[in-house]
Formats: sequence, structure tokens, C-alpha cells
Amino acid sequence: MLKDIMLYSAFCRQLLTHLPASKRFVLAFSGGLDSRVLLDLMARFITQNPEYSCHAVYVHHGLSTNADIWADKCVVWAKSAGISCDVERVKVLTGNRISLEQAAREARYNILAQHVNMGDMLLTAQHSDDQIETFLLALKRGSGPAGLAAMPMILPFAKGMHLRPLLNITRADIEQYGLEHKLSWVEDESNQDERYDRNFIRHQITPRLVERWPSIHKSVARSSALCGEQEALLAELLATQLAQAIQPDGSLLLASDVSQRVGMALIRQWVKKQSVLMPSLAQLEQIWFNVVQAKEDANPKLCWANVEVRRYQKKLYLLLQWDDISQWQDNIDLDSPCLLPQNLGSLVLNQEGAYPLLRQPESDEIITVRFHYQGDAIKPVGRCGSRKLKKLYQEYNVPSWLRSRTPLIFYGDKLAAVVGYFVVSEFSGHDITIDLNS
Repeated sequence: MLKDIMLYSAFCRQLLTHLPASKRFVLAFSGGLDSRVLLDLMARFITQNPEYSCHAVYVHHGLSTNADIWADKCVVWAKSAGISCDVERVKVLTGNRISLEQAAREARYNILAQHVNMGDMLLTAQHSDDQIETFLLALKRGSGPAGLAAMPMILPFAKGMHLRPLLNITRADIEQYGLEHKLSWVEDESNQDERYDRNFIRHQITPRLVERWPSIHKSVARSSALCGEQEALLAELLATQLAQAIQPDGSLLLASDVSQRVGMALIRQWVKKQSVLMPSLAQLEQIWFNVVQAKEDANPKLCWANVEVRRYQKKLYLLLQWDDISQWQDNIDLDSPCLLPQNLGSLVLNQEGAYPLLRQPESDEIITVRFHYQGDAIKPVGRCGSRKLKKLYQEYNVPSWLRSRTPLIFYGDKLAAVVGYFVVSEFSGHDITIDLNS
């Protein structure tokens, strides 16, 4: 009973220290032990503080045959606790060097962000054993202070904040609370699969560390906090220099005389601002030597997780990795939008517009949209001669990675326009306007 009181008191202390401006909490609810206990604690808090509300969200990844059953149970448990609950279904897409775990995590947080309104507080149930796992995974990746800082107690998220109120509580204490309060919860069979690094640490490493060093939870928390403070201090010292280096388009332009140490620190701070998985030290060094220091006429890049760093005109760009769309094409009818792949927007050829660019197609000319062209030299409107498309892209300062993602309009099998850049002279006219809606 004493531990029950202490756990609830620690939970309330975190909530009362970080109350949401909107007086609304959003609880990430998987139905597992940790979030099941968090739901119970939250119900107790709401009862004692009725001016606050809470809404639970179960994210259905579809990765287990039991997911439908878990979703139903979560709705029942939330209703019993007096808390509303939504079930959100997502499709987890892997590839581009991103693991199933990372893909599921990103899908989950993307959905949760949609439920966090202005001033709301997202609650997740990570605890001190999770912190050990995160710390060791960062150590395994060769991360620096930013990675070893592991999970902060609170941080900005979507339109509100993200709080982990159980972060200083052990898994053992959470389990004891669940048993004492006769709570039931779901058991995700994937949590036993030690092919996943986090599960291997959970079942094989953490128990031995705790057995050998009972205070390991506090030691890891202290080390993580110190790394976090060091990272915050570094960010403060580099703030002015970083602001000057970040360009209006979000790219990073490093001064020609910047040292390797400062340059790598600026790159790390720049990546951190974009909320992606941090590169390891080895990857950071590769960015410096193989991308920043590459020859001027090179087209260097470095990939990790689902992102890549590219260089163009001395500036660094952090980009998502996309699947190849060179074989994609679709017919387009006048005045009807054509939905482009990979969130590139929709394309409309309007017969009425302020800036007519294209002529009407002939009766035998089918209009298509594509992303690949390997044909003869072409002549844009207003130019004297023809050039290969690659050379034209260079003249129009189109970065190499955007060239394969720029829509091309074809009349029959002939290239008629490069959307956003030019119309081929033989297809110019006063009839059709090109509108690309991102």
C-alpha cells in the first residue's frame, strides 16, 4: 500500500508540475501493462481534479492478429475509467533502411499528433526500464550526448506538450501496482521476440544489470540528465551560429573556414531540429568527410534510417528517402485533377487561367504525367536552341534529387512541359494553364 501511495504521489507531482494550458490530456493507450496503469492513475487524478479532462487513443497497427481484440478491450477499460477512447487504424510502411519498430513508432506518433490540440498534454507510459533500454540502444549506435540523453520527461509535441509521468518509476513497481489494483491488460506477443534489440535488452541485459547494480535505474537517469544538460549547453552556445547557417529553405550552409568539430556540432544541432533519428558518430563523420568535404562537382549523399543528407551549391539538405517513381505515369484530363504519388500534390490543366502556357492537344494526343524522360534535346519557350533535359535542369538550378520528383507533361510520347520550370516551344499556346497544388 505504501508503494501504491508513493507511485501515485510521484505521478501526480509530475502532472501538477506540468499542467496543460487547455486542461486536456491525451493518453496514448496500447492496453499493455504500462499504459493500463497510466489509465488507472489518470482516472484517479481526474476524479480528484474534475476541471481536467482526458481522452485515450488506441493506435491499431494491424501487426498482430489480436489487435482487434486489444482495441475492443481498450475501449471497454477506458469507458470503465470514465475516459473517452478512439481507435485509430494505421498502415505501417517499412523500407528505406527503417525498421518495423521505427516505422510503427512514427505511425503511432503521427496519429497521436492529430489528437493533440492547442495547449493539450500527451501522456505516454515509458518508465525507467524503458529509459535504460533507450540509453543502451543509443550507446550501441555510437550516439553522442544527444542520443545518450535518451528520453526527456517533457518536450514540445504537435500543438502542445508530451509528458512521460512514469519515467522515474520502475517496471517492477508498475507491475506491482497493476496486481494490487487487480487490473487486467493485454500481452503483446511481439514483446517476447528477442530478435528486436529492445526486447533483447529488456529480457537479457537489464535484469542482470539490476541484479549486479540495484541502483542502475538512478545511475542511467543521472547520466541521461547530464548528457541532456551538456547538449542543451552546446545548443545555447551554438544558437547564433546555427541561426546564421540555416537558410530560408531549411538547408544548412557552413562557413568555408568552420572547423570539423564545430561543423559536426552544427550539423547535429540542425538534424535535431528536424525531429528525425539522430545519426551515429560514424555517420556524422561520413557526412562531414564524404558530403561536406566532397569535390565541388560531386553529387554526394549519406543515408540512414529513412532520411538522407545531400549537398547542392555548398548547402546541406535533409530529405526523406522515397521509393523510385520513374515508371509511374497517369493520364490527365483537362480541368480534372491528377493526384501525384508520394504526397507531391495534385496537378490540374485548366482551360481557363491567368497565364496560358500550353496549346490544346490534337485529337490523337493523349496527355500523361510522368517523372522520367530520356529523349532528344528540347527547346523551352523563349530560347534559341535545344538542350538535353539534364543540362536544362542544371541551368534552372534544380537539385539532382528534385529532378526525379518533378512532374513532366507529355502530349503523346513527346515532352510538352516540365512543371514549374518551362514549356517546350512546340507545345506552347494560349489555351491551358498548369496548376500544381502541393
